Amino acid sequence: MAVIGKIRKQSGLLVIIIGVALAAFILGDFTKRNRQNPVHIGVVDGEEVSIQDFNKLFDENVEGTKRQKQSDALTQDDLFRVRDNTWNQILEKYLMGKEYEELGLIVTSEELFDQIQGANPHQAVIQNFTNPETGVYDRNLVLNYLQQLDQLPQAQRDQWLTFERYVKDDRLRTKYQSLVSKSYHLPQALAKMAYHDKNDKANVKLVGVKYSTIADSLVKLTDDDYKEYYEKNKKSYDREALRDIDYVVFEIKPSAADSKEAEDYVKDMVNEFTVTPNVAAFVNANSDNRYDSTWLGQKDVPVAIESLMFNNEKGFVYGPYFDNGSYKLVRLADVAMRPDSLKATHILISYKGTARSQQTRTKEAAQRLADSLLGQVKRSASKFTELAQAFSDDPSAKQNKGDLGWFKDGQMVPQFNQFVLSNAVGTIGVVETSFGYHVIEVTGKKEPVKKVRLATITRLVTPSTQTAQDIFAQASRFATSSSSRAEFDKSIEKEGVTKKVAPNLKSSTNKIAGIENPRQIIRWAFSKETEVGDVSTIFDLDNMYVLAVLTKSSDKGIAPWQDVKDVIRTQVMNVKKGEMLVDQMKAYATDMNAMASQFKTTAQDINVSFDSRVLQGFGQESKVIGEIFALSNGQEAGPIAGTGAAYHIQLKDIVLAADRDTYDQIAGEKATAISQAVTNNAVVKAIEKATEVVDNRILFY
Repeated sequence: MAVIGKIRKQSGLLVIIIGVALAAFILGDFTKRNRQNPVHIGVVDGEEVSIQDFNKLFDENVEGTKRQKQSDALTQDDLFRVRDNTWNQILEKYLMGKEYEELGLIVTSEELFDQIQGANPHQAVIQNFTNPETGVYDRNLVLNYLQQLDQLPQAQRDQWLTFERYVKDDRLRTKYQSLVSKSYHLPQALAKMAYHDKNDKANVKLVGVKYSTIADSLVKLTDDDYKEYYEKNKKSYDREALRDIDYVVFEIKPSAADSKEAEDYVKDMVNEFTVTPNVAAFVNANSDNRYDSTWLGQKDVPVAIESLMFNNEKGFVYGPYFDNGSYKLVRLADVAMRPDSLKATHILISYKGTARSQQTRTKEAAQRLADSLLGQVKRSASKFTELAQAFSDDPSAKQNKGDLGWFKDGQMVPQFNQFVLSNAVGTIGVVETSFGYHVIEVTGKKEPVKKVRLATITRLVTPSTQTAQDIFAQASRFATSSSSRAEFDKSIEKEGVTKKVAPNLKSSTNKIAGIENPRQIIRWAFSKETEVGDVSTIFDLDNMYVLAVLTKSSDKGIAPWQDVKDVIRTQVMNVKKGEMLVDQMKAYATDMNAMASQFKTTAQDINVSFDSRVLQGFGQESKVIGEIFALSNGQEAGPIAGTGAAYHIQLKDIVLAADRDTYDQIAGEKATAISQAVTNNAVVKAIEKATEVVDNRILFY
């Protein structure tokens, strides 16, 4: 009791101590998390790029890509590419923004107006507002669109603002590129020099002994040899941060029991499926795929069942049989003689609420208009195409004048298809579908052929919960016994799984062999918390469990010589072979014939220009070509250790190309090359290389 009393007396102090300790814990944890997980996706020249700005632009780009692909969803690969493109957009904006500001480059409102509505608009405007009938840009289409902009849905107004921003940014980029390109000038004296470098020809006699004629076993390389070569060329080995991993995959595949369960499921359906009066309802209630009422010709039916379906009576049932990962049971639901292809012309009158419609007219108004048009075309069928262009809400009507051409039986929505099928060529009528009212003229039919309707019960063979649990248990056993790289390798042998290797992974890697979306693994491998030898937890990916071990970690920068030893082995070997051959060739002084005989080669006569970097028959030899053009007529040089051979050379003479009155063509070629490099973002890349860029994308995706 005395102790409790003392505690009570000091309770105020205890509260303060506990409060301070708790605050310190929370603040310490907060500081630690903030330090490890920055809220910005990157830093460009000291300026932070917020994840919020990145995500906003990313969302806009996703919507733009969906529109471009005409798809409601994007694949993981698509999304990754959009993220990468978004980063590059932001990077260019931050890098070039300061350049534009320092140069005073802007796009005025008047200039933007001219780019969109002027006589010579931006190329993107021309592409998006070309008349489909004439194939020519139509300024009136732009003006009409802008007049209606306030009445369009918010999504379309936002889309226009994005488009306008693109035009403005591209105009600014074009100004900058033009400024850089036009600032290039090649004086006539330098153009003349470039002309002679390309066209003057040196006639040379040489003996070349290729390094490949010496067996590698005759050359012993030391670490000092590697280091010497590395030090001379180390700038060539600047690299991104890289990671190597070993990994194992536990694929969640259906077991034999899962396959048997799917087969038994279909078998149990046979009797009832044979006698059911409503095959469509039965299929929809019991199959993994809904009933398909399409009429099929012989070429449309799978080869495995084609003869069965075309040589039996209506009601025939076949199966179960295995096809493309499923067990199937098929019933011959119907047989008929039908045209394989149909042809029609139509005028679509949509109304508010119909599929893909932006119309505000009511259903009643649409029906009245359709009936009115029907009356006109019945009185004069020749007016059909004219009325289709003027009134049809089908976007293609502006170009095809309502003529749908030939289409397969069943290709159109059911009501439309049935009207064309059931009526004679020349019949005109009105049909309502989910798209609105169609004024239709039947314009063609192929000869009827035998067709069938198939009702198919499909049971996909998928891993059961038990199978997934069994595979996860195997992955868990592997993980439990693999706390180190050595144990990881032992577990591979014990569990009988295959080890896979993924070397030189970059932080931007989006593919690992056998794994479609490995970003979780990449982020783990590049985490500051992951060290070489660490084994991952179980990654739960699409239809698989994966465990990995980090086997190598290389930081961004110039690679140490040990890491590039295998890469530079051939070059180091050639250096040593060159030294050996130079020493041996010295014994023959200038006797090129004796030299050629000794090394089982021949003295050759060749001609070469200074601008060339290749010696005929030997490959790239810039150093040797430089030596040739440093000689006087009749002068010899060698032995010289080149890139792929050792040489002794004699310059016979240099034939000078005839001078020209002007070298404008050469200057123009050089200017074009510079302009192309600028257009291909060479300047942006150079600025990026000279700017400190911190890329934190790996922390977010």
